[in-house]
Amino acid sequence: MKRKIPLIITFLVGVIIIISAFIPHKPFGYISGELENWYLIIAGFAIILGQLNLFKVHILKIKFKQKNWQFYIFTLVSFLIMVTIGLAWGTEKNPGIFGHATEISTALGHKPFDYLFHNVYQHLQATMFSLLAFFIASAAYRAFIARTIESNLLLVAAILVMLGNTSIGSFLTGWLPESLKFLHLPHIKEFIMRYPNTAGQRAIMIGAGLGIIGSSLRIILGIERSYLGGK
Repeated sequence: MKRKIPLIITFLVGVIIIISAFIPHKPFGYISGELENWYLIIAGFAIILGQLNLFKVHILKIKFKQKNWQFYIFTLVSFLIMVTIGLAWGTEKNPGIFGHATEISTALGHKPFDYLFHNVYQHLQATMFSLLAFFIASAAYRAFIARTIESNLLLVAAILVMLGNTSIGSFLTGWLPESLKFLHLPHIKEFIMRYPNTAGQRAIMIGAGLGIIGSSLRIILGIERSYLGGK
């Protein structure tokens, strides 16, 4: 019974949402709106649960001094600082428990939370993405190794697109006459990005959409039960 009730609720909610997408009138439109509000409430509690789980996991790792346990201390301290400052003085136009912190905001140019967000978090995020660039370059090098027909096509397309985005590409093919304008590297780059690349992206999105539909039907029909703790 503990499993049947959640499966029945999931089935009913899924069917109502699907029907409301095609019949957005009463009562389906109203019920769908209410269910979406319930979802937001449950998601809010899920965020709190995730935060508590973060504390539990990190405290245990610090307690047993697992590898790199010092970094978990920084995570918890940073989390507490941001939450405390946000609750105390709010964010942007939203006041906190102690109001808008006008004097502090005037001195810093932003509210304390926004100041840390813009001057600490965003810089850390930029640093992380800059480090990821090296991993992307390494993955691209491995993908562009000409071993198969597909990798050869990927390599040629990548070279043409990169050259077409630089002044070197214009210099290499700029001497071609107007009748051969379609052979200019910038035009070749534009053709690749507009047609083959767009077609590939749409194929991926269609495949992802079909995958979402399949997964949703499995959940609604009770075939997929991993969210209940099963396999």
